[in-house]
Amino acid sequence: MFDLPPRMIVFIAAMLPFTELRGAIPLAIGQYSINPAEAFAIAVAGNLVPVVALLYLLGPVERRLRFIGVFDRFFQWLFDRTRRKHSERMDRYGALGLVTFVAIPLPVTGAWTGVAAAYVFGIKKRYAFPAITAGVLIAGVVVTLATYGAVNGVMS
Repeated sequence: MFDLPPRMIVFIAAMLPFTELRGAIPLAIGQYSINPAEAFAIAVAGNLVPVVALLYLLGPVERRLRFIGVFDRFFQWLFDRTRRKHSERMDRYGALGLVTFVAIPLPVTGAWTGVAAAYVFGIKKRYAFPAITAGVLIAGVVVTLATYGAVNGVMS
């Protein structure tokens, strides 16, 4: 259907909330045999593209969509869940807590959720963006090393 180059596929995969760089780096190294440094760079860049837009658009979009019942329930669920799971860390560490949250390479802890956490906990954009970026870089290193090790049998 679409004949996109592998690097573009990796970049797009890193932009998506359900794959982010946690899925894009293994795709790059394992499926497309892209060298780890390049896979890291492409995935980090792709993962950070939506962050700026989300930091500026989440508030206005959320306020407009709250008038629609299904979206109101979704945002209520998302924000309640985020507060319940992460309020202790965010209250204690603020933007540094955001770095650790984004850096942990597990499902639902990436840049997209980091933006939501920054919004929910009122972390200013000028602090949120560097914190999310640092978390993405750390997660990228962890995922790249783990993927490279798994692909090359270093971790066996």
